[in-house]
Amino acid sequence: MRNLETIVNYQLNKFPVIKKIVKRAYQLFMYSINPKIKSEGNITRISPDGGECFFGYYDKSPWDITDRYMLCIRVKDALSSVAPKEKAEILLIDTHDNNSYEVLATTNTWNVQQSCMLQWLGPDYSERIIYNDFRDGQYCSVILNIRTKKESIIAMPVYSISLDGKFALSLDFSRLHRLRKGYGYSNLVEETKDEKCPDKPCIWHINLENGKVKPLLRYTDFANFEPRPEMKNAEHKINHIMISPSGKRFMVLHRWFQGLRKYTRLVTVNCDGSNMYNLSDDDMTSHCCWKNDEEILSYLRRKDKGNGYYLLKDNTQYYQKLWNTVSTDGHPSYSPDRNLITTDTYPNRQRIATIYCINSNTNEIRTVARVFAPFKYDNDVRCDLHPRWNRAGDRICFDSVFNGQRGMYVVNF
Repeated sequence: MRNLETIVNYQLNKFPVIKKIVKRAYQLFMYSINPKIKSEGNITRISPDGGECFFGYYDKSPWDITDRYMLCIRVKDALSSVAPKEKAEILLIDTHDNNSYEVLATTNTWNVQQSCMLQWLGPDYSERIIYNDFRDGQYCSVILNIRTKKESIIAMPVYSISLDGKFALSLDFSRLHRLRKGYGYSNLVEETKDEKCPDKPCIWHINLENGKVKPLLRYTDFANFEPRPEMKNAEHKINHIMISPSGKRFMVLHRWFQGLRKYTRLVTVNCDGSNMYNLSDDDMTSHCCWKNDEEILSYLRRKDKGNGYYLLKDNTQYYQKLWNTVSTDGHPSYSPDRNLITTDTYPNRQRIATIYCINSNTNEIRTVARVFAPFKYDNDVRCDLHPRWNRAGDRICFDSVFNGQRGMYVVNF
């Protein structure tokens, strides 16, 4: 059944409107004939009641270095728009004091998938947080000391930040908003909307210590790098930048569109913009994470072995397919000691999403949580689980809507 679903899903990717209709009808039917599950697992709610609360993406941790304090955002409405212009509150939750919380700040720009890139700033992850905002008619990022309340404003929003907190990389959030709903920001109109492949910057380098911003790469740099016939007259974008643990290289997804057909390749680059490498180019790459400075775990397609999780070695064509029993797309990340991996699934035919914990040495797979996804949280306004590790590597945080609205939860295992 799962293999048939995968084949049908792939074929329907060419017809996104029909795909949504077929998917909804199929899930409604399967939900009606199967047992109902709300949640399973040792799950604890962390975020307060009232409003919609969530953290964001899977590539960062909401915990501070002590695993006592957690960050999240709270909004009134996360269903009417994928990137509303209403303010979001930034909360600091004390898990040692009955999850009491303090409103640290507000932000004017966020989206339903990655919030406002809210995170603790390294290398100490103890007193400074950083998040994106919209001030004085421009996107920016804010470094806030939660003890002194002192702010430092950077004249560019951040996308991925080095572990030492010294620099960040960014992209065009307005173009991303148009071409990938739920990941960009809506405050500003996209300046490149009439250009399919702009000869303009698409990635910027930001010095977080002195605030200096410099363009790093252009859309044409990606289109001209090992070009494919399908790129001709295609519309290009980049997304999902992730900096390596050492801060020397980053990975990025280069995507282009021919009508309704989407192509994706995984590219790695030095953080100064040099030494671009085409790591995976079989039309589909989805979610990735760095295992270390040399290896990347990614859900992607290989024409000889199909879709699945693969371990890749940077700057080589080496790859190894992993875990045939975990065959659907999810959001993977390694525990701090790299001994465990967590990933999740999208809601299945019964609207149940799952979180797995996998031993990276033995490949033992455990199901640690299963949660229901109400039908109103679907498509662009869906709530992905985005599992993330705490600093000790013994708990996983995730966002979910199984109680009827977005909340932030922790599962112990």
